[in-house]
Amino acid sequence: MSQTEKLIEKGVRIENPDSIEVGPEVDVKRISGDGVVIYAGCKIFGEDTLVLKGSKIGYESPVTVDNCQIGPDVELKGGFFQKATFLAKAKAGLGSHVREATILEEQASIAHTVGLKHTILFPFVTLGSLINFCDCLMAGGTSRKNHSEVGSSYIHFNFTPSQDKATASLIGDVPSGVMLNRNPTFLGGQGGLVGPCRLGYGITVAAGTIVRKDEPRCDRLIFGGDGKGGNIPFTPGRHRNDKRIIVNNTIYIANLIALKQWYHKVRTLFISERFPESLLQGLKKNVNSAIEERISRLEALCLKESQAGREGNGSNDTKKSQQLFERWTDLRGSFEVKQKTEGDVFLMDKFLETVHRGIKRMGKDYIAVIQGLAATDSETGTQWLQGIIDDIMTEAQKIYS
Repeated sequence: MSQTEKLIEKGVRIENPDSIEVGPEVDVKRISGDGVVIYAGCKIFGEDTLVLKGSKIGYESPVTVDNCQIGPDVELKGGFFQKATFLAKAKAGLGSHVREATILEEQASIAHTVGLKHTILFPFVTLGSLINFCDCLMAGGTSRKNHSEVGSSYIHFNFTPSQDKATASLIGDVPSGVMLNRNPTFLGGQGGLVGPCRLGYGITVAAGTIVRKDEPRCDRLIFGGDGKGGNIPFTPGRHRNDKRIIVNNTIYIANLIALKQWYHKVRTLFISERFPESLLQGLKKNVNSAIEERISRLEALCLKESQAGREGNGSNDTKKSQQLFERWTDLRGSFEVKQKTEGDVFLMDKFLETVHRGIKRMGKDYIAVIQGLAATDSETGTQWLQGIIDDIMTEAQKIYS
């Protein structure tokens, strides 16, 4: 019996089985037969692929799925999806190109022709069409009607003239973002964000604006006109603000480590039919991959800058840059140690107790339980996660200050 026939026997709806390709490595036991629809022309690969009930694949155009974890009622309407995780009711439109270490949490969505890689979208976050949003984490919003959004034809600039990608941008953060109670952020269409950059909650960026500076304050309007013209000598390879790049990358890595603890300590409490252990493992695997990627990209930059410093002209700036980046070994070691930290155990246990009580009241509905927490309880959770980040930043600042 072919792989496709096995799926049909399970109850998967496949109207045109001859057009479907299912790799021999795919474990059909990991694909639900309850309401799953696979439309014509789709290809399913990967031993880690998981498809839960109610999901629909390929409605608008053929879809390739390769080692993805697809939660319940997810819609992948068209495109290529590899080593990504999609939680309940996430959606991706025609022409999506979604690659490794990408996570779309509950009800996050992207419209047509969107490229993602090492991207994490918290619940409800919505991206319009014709967007490249690789190397970003975005949070904010409280529902599908009150969500963070990126307008169409937006780009996150994640590759520099110096040919490095230590450029991940943080829109919102993990400690507050996971509580699903912060104001949404809006990035207007026909615009862009130059990484690495940090934006607070409630930020509105006017359409057509290129954001080049951090704005960690909340509830701001950012707008801009045509850029200032100029023509000056320039040699790619030297950064004018090395310390800002290191700080922003360190903050991003620290947030990912906090998210890792959230997945380990909180998400694990919601294991159920709609959120099985196999889906949780997808989250953990991708957040670990995201951490490794960011450390690797920062390491490449540091080694490049250290070499440039050794070959420089002996100026104070060159020496300072060399000294700063030669501390990379210590910084990397710190990241490795801090990935194992749970933070303040008292705050963590206190918060987890409130989550347990919420589960007893409302069942294992993640969104309902987290949004049903009292403000003081949410704040306890935020303090726990922020403490993890602060600890990482304090240690890092000792190394590169």
